[in-house]
Amino acid sequence: MQTLSAVIRAAETKKIAIGHFNIANLEQLKAIAHVGVRLNVPVIIGVSEGEREYLGVHHVRDLVDSYNKEHAKTDGFRLFLNADHTKSIEKAKEAAANGFDAVLFDGSKLTFEENITRTKETIRAVKRGWKFWRKDVLVEGELGYIGGASEIRDSVPEGAAIKSEDLTKPEDAARFVKETGVDMLAPAVGNIHGMRADASDPALDIARIKAIKDALRQAQGKPVSLVLHGASGNTDEDLRAAIEAGISVVHISTELRAAWRKSLEGELTEHPKEVAPYKVMPDVLAAMEEVVEHHLRLFNRL
Repeated sequence: MQTLSAVIRAAETKKIAIGHFNIANLEQLKAIAHVGVRLNVPVIIGVSEGEREYLGVHHVRDLVDSYNKEHAKTDGFRLFLNADHTKSIEKAKEAAANGFDAVLFDGSKLTFEENITRTKETIRAVKRGWKFWRKDVLVEGELGYIGGASEIRDSVPEGAAIKSEDLTKPEDAARFVKETGVDMLAPAVGNIHGMRADASDPALDIARIKAIKDALRQAQGKPVSLVLHGASGNTDEDLRAAIEAGISVVHISTELRAAWRKSLEGELTEHPKEVAPYKVMPDVLAAMEEVVEHHLRLFNRL
């Protein structure tokens, strides 16, 4: 069985990226899985603390396992599961104990020193916890605040790092990775969570991504992958350039949510008396699949 670590390493050699999509309901998972199977590419399913609370940790694990049991390929489609934006060590341990492939400890709003300390504690608990031993689970750290919610925005989130002087510095990234031992790092490089309603998001700092990747290569004995959060709203050109510069995993959430809501509203308006969910969902699924397919083709150069 292929591991997430091996899949990411293979992507890096090909200058492609693994698509990461958050889910909050079965329809979103179905849409992502349908496209992944059709294109025969691996995909990461993300669930934040709030999404895990709504779906249930065991339930989402079982659903992902069911798709893999039926459709996974030795070299191609497989769903991986990430405990996205985890704020507590206990929630990180819960995800690892339930078979998640990766955990993101989000200390982006902490001070630099606090972020290092808490991320190290999370790695120690997840990989060497007394109730379980999961050396295989990948732990991701986040350095730099890019906003806290996937939503349609009127402006850039307050406090988000978009000015050059506020972005993640290569030397800070190198120190953070060296002291924590994370497997993956999500830096602030002009990206923001959510997307603006009237314009595309700020341009990504491609040179900064490359500089961070180069700094990590020089500082670390082991490979460390870069993750781009908040990619909804960024241009295709920026996303491809970011992947070429060293990004290995790209997160999409808001665009999928927006497609779900817009298409669902349209279906309910067109069929005001319909009460059977399965009769209004096919077009909703199709709208979400369009978003997923566009991005997976872009990330995988298909």
